Amino acid sequence: MFSTPFVLSFSLLLSLPILFLLAPHFIPSRPQSIPIPPPDDHDDLFLFNRATAGSNPSNPSTFSHLSSSSNPKLKIAFLFLTNSDLHFAPLWIRFFPNSSDLYNVYVHADPSINITRPGGPFLGRFIVSKRTYRGSPTLISATRRLIATAMIDDPANAYFALLSQYCIPLHSFSYVYNSLFSSTTFDSTSTPSELTHLGVRIRFKSFIEIVSKERHLWKRYNARGRFTMMPEVPFEKFRVGSQFFVLTRKHALVVVNDRTLWRKFKIPCQSSDDCYPEEHYFPTLLSMRDLSGCTQYTLTRVNWTGTANGHPYTYRSSEVSPMLIHQLRKSNYSESYLFARKFTPDCLRPLMAIAKSVIFRD
Repeated sequence: MFSTPFVLSFSLLLSLPILFLLAPHFIPSRPQSIPIPPPDDHDDLFLFNRATAGSNPSNPSTFSHLSSSSNPKLKIAFLFLTNSDLHFAPLWIRFFPNSSDLYNVYVHADPSINITRPGGPFLGRFIVSKRTYRGSPTLISATRRLIATAMIDDPANAYFALLSQYCIPLHSFSYVYNSLFSSTTFDSTSTPSELTHLGVRIRFKSFIEIVSKERHLWKRYNARGRFTMMPEVPFEKFRVGSQFFVLTRKHALVVVNDRTLWRKFKIPCQSSDDCYPEEHYFPTLLSMRDLSGCTQYTLTRVNWTGTANGHPYTYRSSEVSPMLIHQLRKSNYSESYLFARKFTPDCLRPLMAIAKSVIFRD
């Protein structure tokens, strides 16, 4: 007779083919990449053409109903990309100054979701939006839509900061504004040649992460099919980086003007598990067009330890503390990170409790 361990081992061996057959039915997988609907692409092209024509501040037709003034002061366009409620709107409302002389807010909200529209600086700032899907080029389209709308709306928008509903500020508005426009020490990658003899910055860079070496890069490059990205995007020019960035107006125009790379990146992925087009399109495009004009790092802090299914670590309300804020600020490339993600909605209360004493105290 066979021993019991032998019988068990033999039974498990026989059951393996059955497990492989049944696995797709009970193991969750990411949905297939969603293609861009042709009408959406057509609408976007019309919008982008307007943004290109409207890049001249002397053209009065560039202003839309979203603009509150034509103040010549340089502004930051805060671009919120969301498919749910803006959970931290109360914190952002406290972050923004009462006067909008130095900033504009724009929100792209998935129209298939019933989203509560907050007041204050968010009032009337929701743009014409289309459906978005994770791991699809629709996220690229939504981002380009935000940038183009902001460019058309106000020629004073000089920086374009992309954020999500899970992002929070790590400093006061004045700190963020001065870091981008005034400080000569904030960006550690700046060189003396980019400053005048008086210490005034004469060149502004985009804060976007651009990484050329990553262990999954080859799989992601071929996610649409082998050689599909050729010849426009050879593998040696394929880049990856954080979805969240702060772009100069010069690079915003590059993004809106692009047609060549978009024809490749809008192709749906065959392998959805390796499909994160929003993490590749912008770093690849700007790396190819103006790498020296980019810092190659992001200003949004993300914790990638303990990630699951492509999602970063999510902070819970019990983890929110002054110490956490100070830790999230620390950067190896700049004087500080300016934003952070990802936080659960119930973090709002403890964040509001330390907003004045910690977050907005620089």
